[in-house]
Order: sequence, then structure tokens, then C-alpha cells
Amino acid sequence: MANVFIDCHCHISAREFEQDLDDVIQRTTQAGVKTLVAVTEGQGEFDRVLQLQKSYGALIAPCFGVHPLQRDEGPDKRSVKPQDLEAALPYFYKHREELVAVGEIGLDFTPWFAPSEQERDDQMKVFVQQLGVAKELGLPVNVHSRSAAHVAISTMREQSITGALLHNFAGKLSVAFDGVKAGYFFSFPPAVCTNPQKVKLIKQLPLEHICLETDSPALGLNKHERNEPCNISLVCQYIAQIKGLSTEMVQFVTTQNAQRLFTKISQF
Repeated sequence: MANVFIDCHCHISAREFEQDLDDVIQRTTQAGVKTLVAVTEGQGEFDRVLQLQKSYGALIAPCFGVHPLQRDEGPDKRSVKPQDLEAALPYFYKHREELVAVGEIGLDFTPWFAPSEQERDDQMKVFVQQLGVAKELGLPVNVHSRSAAHVAISTMREQSITGALLHNFAGKLSVAFDGVKAGYFFSFPPAVCTNPQKVKLIKQLPLEHICLETDSPALGLNKHERNEPCNISLVCQYIAQIKGLSTEMVQFVTTQNAQRLFTKISQF
């Protein structure tokens, strides 16, 4: 497994991939990606990600999660409500054997999405309930923590969560180290390569706590272009450059980290 990648957070079940998914998968495997940890944002994606696992086998590692931001019929997103999770909960238990993690879950306290205390409280209820499901099923969590890094990490620690990935992490270094102490992992997508604000964070975080992700189809090098899992090598090269390490070393260690976190991957 030394010379392969694990994309620890991608949305391969997203609509953006429906038209040419076979081509996307071919580029993914040609790039050396062994596993796609396929997160979902709500019940509407659950069947789709399970179907992808049937089609592409061990490449797809399914996750179920209800995201802190939800989309109704239109393009606009809103803060999650407890009822968004209620209907989804039975699926977690029904498909517990197929799941490698609970995610994408978390908190998004961006002011225009969660301007009121009620919305933040609802997000917290949904987050804590899904943390409980993860513990019950013995699964790690794949976490979104925008404008809420400190609250997300402290909540997970209070809930005795031992396995967590904080994806596209943008919190303070001191907050990140709280996560390191708890044994959590942090991942960064290709967009990080054009964000000088993340250099210090990546430099200081121990490599043993870093994973690679693409968050595709979002967060590529160019925000106006669709991102794909094959772009994971860009993140690997960038982290290696910042840390003064070889790309081979970063690839090897981050793959090992992913296998330690998502223990069911090796069972596939």
C-alpha cells in the first residue's frame, strides 16, 4: 500500500459526476488512488453511494451523514434541522456493515448560514446525535467544522470520540493541537495549494495526524473547474514541499494514517 493514495473525503456520488463517472473513475485509479472515502450530505445520497460501491467495488468506501447545511429544492442552502436526521437514522443501522464512517457531519457557524442561536443549537443536536450513532456502530467520523473548529473538537472530546477526521481544516493552530492530543486527523484538499494562510498550520501539524482529501467536485486548484479525485497528488506534493519531505514519504504516511482511522477499508 506504500505507493497508493486514499482520498479521505470526496463526494463521488455528487450530481457533477453523473455524466462521465466511468471516465472520472478511470483517471482516479490511473492516478494511484486505491480508496475513495465517499461522504454523503443527506439521506437522498445514501442509495446512490451504495450503488457506486456495487459498481466499483472496494474503490468506494461509503459513509452516511447528514451535513450541517442542507439544500431543499432550490440551489440555496440552509442550516440543518433535527427532522432532517430523523428520517435518515434507520439507514445507518440497516447498512452498518457497508459503512466505513459517519460523515459528512459537523458544524457550520458561518454567519449567513447560522445567524441565530436556534440554528446553532439545531446543528449541535444533529451533530451530537450522529456522534452517538458513530460510537454505537464503532465507526470514525468525517467532520466539517467551518467557523466552528473549537466547538467541534471540544464537543467530540466531551462525547469521547476517538476516531475523527477534520476535513479542510481552517481553525487555529492551538485548536488543531487540541485535536492532535485527542488523536484526531486533519485533511486538506487541492485548494490549499493556493492558500498561503494554511502554510503555518500544515508545517506545524505532525505528519502522523495528516490525511489527504480532494473534497471533489469542490475545492480544486481552480474554484471554477470541477475537482476530481485524481488531483490528490497535488496535495501530497504541496504538503511534502512545505514540510521538506519527499512526496513518497508523505504518500506513505498519509495512507497509513487513513488505514488507521478508517479501519474497515482494509476489510474491503
